[in-house]
Amino acid sequence: MEILYLVLAMIVVGFIVSYIAGLIWKDDFNNYPTAIIASVITGLLDWFVIPMIVSSETLKWIGVALEPPLVALGVLWLIRYSKKNQ
Repeated sequence: MEILYLVLAMIVVGFIVSYIAGLIWKDDFNNYPTAIIASVITGLLDWFVIPMIVSSETLKWIGVALEPPLVALGVLWLIRYSKKNQ
């Protein structure tokens, strides 16, 4: 059941990050699908990989809370950077 809550939380994080990215970068790029996919994939990777590396529950929750929004913003920035430099 925790995995369902994690996926739902990462979808919400994706929406929030895409909204913030729309405020940062003023263009017509649709942020929502990209940010949601990046957040969900990163959240799931953190959920399953961090416990294999470190046995700390606190570190797992910190990674799941901080890394997906940062990765989603990074992916959105990379997309804009590559479009600008074409």
